[in-house]
Amino acid sequence: QVQLVESGGGLVQPGGSLRLSCAASGFTFSTYAMNWYRQAPGKERELVAAISSTYGSTNYADSVKGRFTISRDNAKKSVYLQMNNLKPEDTAAYYCNARRAASVYWGQGTQVTVSS
Repeated sequence: QVQLVESGGGLVQPGGSLRLSCAASGFTFSTYAMNWYRQAPGKERELVAAISSTYGSTNYADSVKGRFTISRDNAKKSVYLQMNNLKPEDTAAYYCNARRAASVYWGQGTQVTVSS
């Protein structure tokens, strides 16, 4: 059974930091590209950060470049999103995503709220 379980969300003040984690099981984690998406109320889901399977190449949305860092630990079957200098516009539900060709899996999401 495939599972992606996110954790680490919460309420943080502007300028603060959070680290999201996603624990994977039920598939060959190391062969999948891993991604973090987010969806704010009334908006479409958007890709925030991506990390490739083979070389760990990363890509980021322009809105988070220089503030967010995606990483993975294949031994722990986990992917992380370090979020620094958080802004109110980062408020959203964050979703872990695994992708390999036509095979796509989603986590249930974790809420991040940036507010004073």
